[in-house]
Amino acid sequence: MNETTLQDWEALYDERSGKMLLFAKQFVGCVATAEDVVQEGFLRFWKSRMSHPEEKRESHLYGCVRWAALDYLRRTKRARVREENYSADEAALTGSQESFECPVENQETAALLEASLAKLPPEQREVVVLKVWAELTLQEIGDSLGISPNTAASRYRYALEALRREVRIFDYAD
Repeated sequence: MNETTLQDWEALYDERSGKMLLFAKQFVGCVATAEDVVQEGFLRFWKSRMSHPEEKRESHLYGCVRWAALDYLRRTKRARVREENYSADEAALTGSQESFECPVENQETAALLEASLAKLPPEQREVVVLKVWAELTLQEIGDSLGISPNTAASRYRYALEALRREVRIFDYAD
């Protein structure tokens, strides 16, 4: 890697890693895992950056992080099934069962927001995260997810309606 390329890589990572981390965390739920997913996404992006136009760089980066997160979820789902099978066998033998859960942050507001987002269908949650945290346009969201901008707009609108209903529930609960 020559010096210019290394500087470009570092600048891109410094500029975008925070937003990518928030995006990845919406998929995997754990900050440490999201950091791994972001690194994998950046590597995928860097390897394929020349095959995408400069003006679509950001949406391509989000797409790479998204696919890295989805790949992680597929891998862990298979591993979780194996672990559950193993744990069930072990529990039958020893009478105990262990779980491997990621620690959750304890900020009340963040927890309420994450709980509300988690109730959304995945396709709506993706659009909200890209629109609000990543500040992408509906066109960029469409490019990143491989859907039309109109579909992205519909998903965003439905998600906001659902979140508004959820916030009203919290208001009445107090």
